[in-house]
Amino acid sequence: MRTLTIVLLLMITQRTAYSKQRIFLYPSSEGIIHKGFDTIAPFMDYYPSKNPSPHKTAVVICPGGAYTMLAWEKEGILPAKFFNNHGIDAFVLHYRLNNQQQEGHQYPAQYNDLTTAIRIVRYRAAEWHIDPEKTGVMGFSAGGHLASTATTIFQKVNPEATNPLEKFSSRPSFSILIYPVISMDTLFGHRYSREMLLGRIPSEGLVNNISTEKRVTAETPPVFLVHADDDHGVPPQNSIAFYEALKKNKVPASLYIYDHGGHGFGMAPGDALLNQWPLQCVQWLQRQGFQ
Repeated sequence: MRTLTIVLLLMITQRTAYSKQRIFLYPSSEGIIHKGFDTIAPFMDYYPSKNPSPHKTAVVICPGGAYTMLAWEKEGILPAKFFNNHGIDAFVLHYRLNNQQQEGHQYPAQYNDLTTAIRIVRYRAAEWHIDPEKTGVMGFSAGGHLASTATTIFQKVNPEATNPLEKFSSRPSFSILIYPVISMDTLFGHRYSREMLLGRIPSEGLVNNISTEKRVTAETPPVFLVHADDDHGVPPQNSIAFYEALKKNKVPASLYIYDHGGHGFGMAPGDALLNQWPLQCVQWLQRQGFQ
């Protein structure tokens, strides 16, 4: 009986430590979801940390999945809990998706979801004790491409807007990209993610516009990148091209390329080498002044 009580208490404590709040991105799903395809409107799950600071760092996390599904646990919930343990609030984003029949959503739906999420966090920052100037993004694989899009294409402040969210910039304070899709070019870009985001035969102009290594400027926020050298799904040239563009524009950046890992290793809990990257990321954030 005593053992059972201890187990139950541990379960309750574990749930309480990572309690979440679901926040839908839009006041109405009209014109947002496709009936017969979408099962739920875009939302983000908020995982607050126990950090008592009134000016916390926050990150909006975009799980990967080739713009057709979401690796919700591995690339969403687990990173959120890790950041919580380091005093950082996390929001896991459920953005709009597509399928092989092209029945879902193409660009800019996903981009709009992420930029709206960033603006919501800033709009409600005082309520959540978050510093709006310490609100960044994180993305894995195709979610990394989405995060890199928000990192390089900003929605600026409109002080005259009737929508209160538009009074906040969508520019992330920092960006964390883990084995990201970057280029929409077929040379080393991920073809399936491109098709799910841009359609089967996208225009050359759209491909160039959303190849984010071409969108980096001096205004791009600091970026932390991780890739594996043996990633054959999304080659490390994606991160390398983005890093080179960042350095060309004198943007603070760190790039870690591991000699193994393939694609989709997430937090890599079973690999003593790969699982060092999350802590390196937190240390990088500290060096950048975001903690």
